[in-house]
Parts: sequence; structure tokens; C-alpha cells
Amino acid sequence: MALADQSASDAPMAEPDSVTRALVESIDEPALIVEGGIVRVGNARARELLGSRIEGRDVRLAIRHPQALDHIQSARDGEIEITGIGEIGRSWRLVVRRFGDHAALVRMIDRSAAVSAEKMRVDFVANASHELRTPLSAVIGYAETLAEDGDLPSDLRSRFGATIRDEARRMLRIIEDLMSLSRIEADRFVAPDETVPLAEIVESAVANAGLIRGAAGCEFIVDLPPELPAVRGDSAQLAQVFDNLLSNAVRYGCDKPDTKIRVSAAREKGWVAVTVADRGPGIAREHLRRVTERFYRVDAARSRESGGTGLGLAIVKHIVERHRGTLEIKSIVGEGTSVTVRLPAAS
Repeated sequence: MALADQSASDAPMAEPDSVTRALVESIDEPALIVEGGIVRVGNARARELLGSRIEGRDVRLAIRHPQALDHIQSARDGEIEITGIGEIGRSWRLVVRRFGDHAALVRMIDRSAAVSAEKMRVDFVANASHELRTPLSAVIGYAETLAEDGDLPSDLRSRFGATIRDEARRMLRIIEDLMSLSRIEADRFVAPDETVPLAEIVESAVANAGLIRGAAGCEFIVDLPPELPAVRGDSAQLAQVFDNLLSNAVRYGCDKPDTKIRVSAAREKGWVAVTVADRGPGIAREHLRRVTERFYRVDAARSRESGGTGLGLAIVKHIVERHRGTLEIKSIVGEGTSVTVRLPAAS
């Protein structure tokens, strides 16, 4: 490479030749050649990250990160994990490889997605453990009391047994939802190819919702066009989508007498849109962007009391994504929530 060594007299350094520049430009991640503390070459990704005028400047002006600079200016090869280049919280693996007397190739490999995925995995395991530990502790406590105290009154024994049953069912629902999420994620890159009559799926979900505890005081208003197109999808998963949406609508939208849940559908060019709207308490804006996260609850106590696992909307989101559709949630506190699922119509 035509990169001159820095001399004691600080002679001007030669321009990098075309081969050197082409090699650096071919690197996928941000990459620099630093010689004598000066950025000699920066590829397009490095210029985008650090600034368009980094070449010919002191590396300390291009990368304002003490730990990264210490590593670049040391006399050895190596790799370190750092955070904060480009934007706060962004994670990088900085790789330095020396050549010549004063030159080094510096590569910055973006680790943000991997770090985020690992954090999500750790949080998911912690949340799942917490969600299962709570009912399991209740089951163990009541079961130990039943086993150790043979003189319990029959009504108390019956109440303890009912609690054990209910908590065991709650754990089972959580496990079933977790397994469902795993199956959906395993198939997320495989587009469904079954032709599904969406109107039948929605009508069946409405019928099921009428059997949910608390639905008796609710009126379901269904508006489905007679010629609603079929969609390309997985019928079992789409049934799960509308069962979950209607279950949420009943759980939060049927707490007053004579309340209504509206289910409507329409064709929008090449899409079929289905909306489930309730007149419940609504969701505050700060919660709205997070309601599809696993185990995220706006009102944790109420969700648990009504049998929610905190996974319903996460399942809906993943199924809709697998079907190459979109999910839109709108809500106004005190007025209610509407959820619209848009799916590509079958050709």
C-alpha cells in the first residue's frame, strides 16, 4: 500500500493509492486507515457515521471517544467492545489491525442489534420466570397447607383447592402462550399460503367472545361486507389474532352496563382491514407504543385478575408480521381503543 511512514521531520504523507481506497470502501462496516494519528482513508460508512470531512484530520477529532482512541493509538492489535460512537447507547466492536510502522486499519462493527437482542432475551427470561413464580408460589403455599393441616374446615379446604386450580390454569395459559409465540417466531420467514375466508374467522371469534366471562353485559355490533375478500394466511393463527383482540375488548371494554364492542371490516385496494373497537378506559400515550411487548401490562393487577397473561398483543403482532400485514392501535383515555389489522387480500 502506498502509505508513507511518518518521519522525524514530519514529511507530508503520500495520498493513498486507488487500490488502498477501493479495499477500504469494500468493507461493509465503517472502516478507517489511521496513520500517524491522522485519518488517511475513511470509507462511505465511516464518513456517514463520523462526518464527511474526516479524511486528513486528526483521529481525535473524528472519534471523540477516550477508550476507542486509547485502543487506536496503542501499539498493538486488538478488539474492544465500546458504546457511544455515533449516538448514545449504540454498541460497537472496535477492531484494530496494525501494518507498517505507523498505520492501522480500524473497523467498527455495529453490535447494537445483537446487544438489544441479548437484552430482550434476558428480560424475557426474567419476566417469564416472574410471571410463573407468582402463581407457582400460591400453588405451593396452599398445597402445603392442605397437606399438613388435616383439620381444615371443608369450606376453607374447598377455597384453597379452587385457588390451586385457578393458579395452575393461569400457569398453563402462560405456558401455552409462550409455546405459541415460539411456533410463530419459528415460521416468521415462511409466508402462509392457505386461502382463508376472513369473514368466517371473524364471525367465529365474535361467537367465542360472547362466552368469555364478563361478556354478558356487552353488545357486539358486527359490520362485515357481504363480499369481503379472502386473505392468504394461516387460519389457526388468524383465529388466534381475533380471539385475542376480542378477548382484550371484553376484558377492558365491558366493565359498564350496555357497553358496545364494534367489529368492522373493509376492503382497502389490495388489503382487507378488520377493526375491533371498544369503549373502555383507553390507553395513555406513554403506554401505547409498548403494549405489544411481551408481558407488558398497562394495568398489571387488573390484567391478572381477569386472566390476562400479558402476551396477547405480542402474539397478535408476530402473527400479523408473519402474514406481511400491519397492526394499528389507536386509543384515547376515557373514550376507548381501536385495533386495526390489515392483511393482503388473496389474489
